[in-house]
Amino acid sequence: MDTVHTMESMLNLRVHIAPVGFEIDRVVVPAAKMKADLVYLVVDRNIATDKSTKFQSEIIKKLKRKKIDSKVVYANRLQLFDIIRVVKEIILDHRDDEFYVNVASGSKIHAIACMMACMVFDDRKNIHPFYPQAKEYPAYKDNEQQTYGVEEIYGLPTYQLLTPNKDLIEILKIIKENEGRIQKKVLAEIAEDRKILNINAREENHSQARFASLDKKLIQPLMHTWNFVEEEKIGKNRWISFTDDGKNASEFLF
Repeated sequence: MDTVHTMESMLNLRVHIAPVGFEIDRVVVPAAKMKADLVYLVVDRNIATDKSTKFQSEIIKKLKRKKIDSKVVYANRLQLFDIIRVVKEIILDHRDDEFYVNVASGSKIHAIACMMACMVFDDRKNIHPFYPQAKEYPAYKDNEQQTYGVEEIYGLPTYQLLTPNKDLIEILKIIKENEGRIQKKVLAEIAEDRKILNINAREENHSQARFASLDKKLIQPLMHTWNFVEEEKIGKNRWISFTDDGKNASEFLF
């Protein structure tokens, strides 16, 4: 049987991240086989309509019997970027530990989000997405466990998902702090205050140089390379706001 390699360490926890759907064995069996110390269960934020609650309860019981700790975190199961954000935050909270991210225990949206979350980190050597192949696939019945047992556990490769550099991300943060829309002149002032822009110009030319630097180094890449912002002129003022892509990216980049 092929299993994902686990690092034996007295210092680092083996942390599993598993979305909760209509699966039990595909969460519990890998956690036990791979000697997980802690399992984060990603459940639907809308508890009132979540049909997987009974599976969540059963998973927690079985993990407890195997002396594996579990924690529940919440993400909207239909919102890709919300799931990415939650998985990313778990990893950031335990950055030095070993992570094993289950892409088969939830929905297809969960699977895509989990893989994307693994790919946003520059250093991914301790992040291991995996796919547990089930032993049995019975005929589907509504609100019943979808598969039983685990035949093999396959490690999956991760590739870097390109993201904007630190300064561009800081500009996106400022825009988000202003509800997704900000006057360009104000953005330039804040960027300088936060040391994102360093302007070397005479006092009489300072404002113009700051505006030009913001445009060339930050706004243009965000507009034309990333398509994360757009610019609109209203009267004498120019405004910078998120595009749909920019709004989505702001949900998980920081």
